[in-house]
Amino acid sequence: MQYRHNINSEISITYIVTKKKLTLVAALGVTIGIAIYIFMNSMMAGFDRKSNESVFKNSPHIRVYKDDEISKPLRPEIAEGQLGIIVNPKIVPQSDKIINPNQVIALLQKQKDVTIVTPQVAVSLFYNNGRSQLNGNASGVKIEEADKMFNIASLMVEGNLNNLKSTANGILLGVGVAAKMSVKPGDNISITSSKNITKVMKVVGLFQTNNSNTDKTKSYINISAAQQLLQEGPTYVSDINVDVTNSDKAADYSQFFSSLTGYKAEDWKAANETLVAASKMRKIIITAVSLSILLVAGFGIYNILNMTISQKINDIAILKAMGFKGKDVVRIFVQQALLIGFMGILIGLLFASLLIFRMSKFYVGGDIGYFPIRFEPFIYLRGAAFGMLVTLCAGYIPAKKAADVDPVSIFRK
Repeated sequence: MQYRHNINSEISITYIVTKKKLTLVAALGVTIGIAIYIFMNSMMAGFDRKSNESVFKNSPHIRVYKDDEISKPLRPEIAEGQLGIIVNPKIVPQSDKIINPNQVIALLQKQKDVTIVTPQVAVSLFYNNGRSQLNGNASGVKIEEADKMFNIASLMVEGNLNNLKSTANGILLGVGVAAKMSVKPGDNISITSSKNITKVMKVVGLFQTNNSNTDKTKSYINISAAQQLLQEGPTYVSDINVDVTNSDKAADYSQFFSSLTGYKAEDWKAANETLVAASKMRKIIITAVSLSILLVAGFGIYNILNMTISQKINDIAILKAMGFKGKDVVRIFVQQALLIGFMGILIGLLFASLLIFRMSKFYVGGDIGYFPIRFEPFIYLRGAAFGMLVTLCAGYIPAKKAADVDPVSIFRK
């Protein structure tokens, strides 16, 4: 059996060596298919990761808050065939305050897979400096907890994050706000809230998220300062931000948290539906294109093996007349296909690595920075597996055809 296996391998290698040009063309098809598949899927993973990083710099996995209520019909219960009476339905004016926020936070912290829970007070305001005025928003936070959630320290370009904790009227400004207001760390800037409360704040640092819209509007202040701007007491909290171990399952957690707390719990995907939809569409397009290229490479191998079988039909008949079984013939040509595929995949992996390395050094600019692509081991493994599967299928079909050759009918011809 071992001797028969060695003979099969020698015949496979002989066919490959004697048809160098055809072998090279087939391997090149696999190389291009694998390289494009890995490159495009790595690019897709990079864009998704960059997009998520941008979202999580400002948004928690789950936001718990008091949702708006719409005025109800004047006659909610009506007889069959009658129309309900709805008079100018509007949002019911009410406070967005979360009742007993400390108890809600403690309850959420006890839940499985919850990593961070921190309160926040959102404030719409104007930044004022002399005659300059800019519309924006501030997040009143406990800076140490907010830093654990949003990693604000990594975004700092000037000043010190810890200075906000020690400065009651301190403010961290986005670089866009600072540029438009012409301020730097150590300067004072006044802010006016929607309640027409004005406070003079000391700039203790500047941060940059690489999201131009955020950097031109966003700031962080102490939660006590935010409460004062809204004329609220020390227990006032408008949002409770929650991070969980697996952000992809945030939607499942949000439903549970909503029923647990009695407040609206919105996961990050629901808050960024357009971004998530664009990511899904991009994934479908890239997967379809890359798989199509692999299939084209598979058809190339199929055509070349089919041509080889047609040219070697007499050799196949002789082999079968010498006692080679159908499974031996299948093994010969499948081995040939797998050897071609292996060569193509190996070179394709190297070529894909070169492409990824070069593109990762390319500076795009704007909010993106460097091209968001890097080596993804799982994508490499998946690409190699798909390549071998396509190669195996492309080799087996013509090999099965060769196995069914009747040597007697061939010799008669």
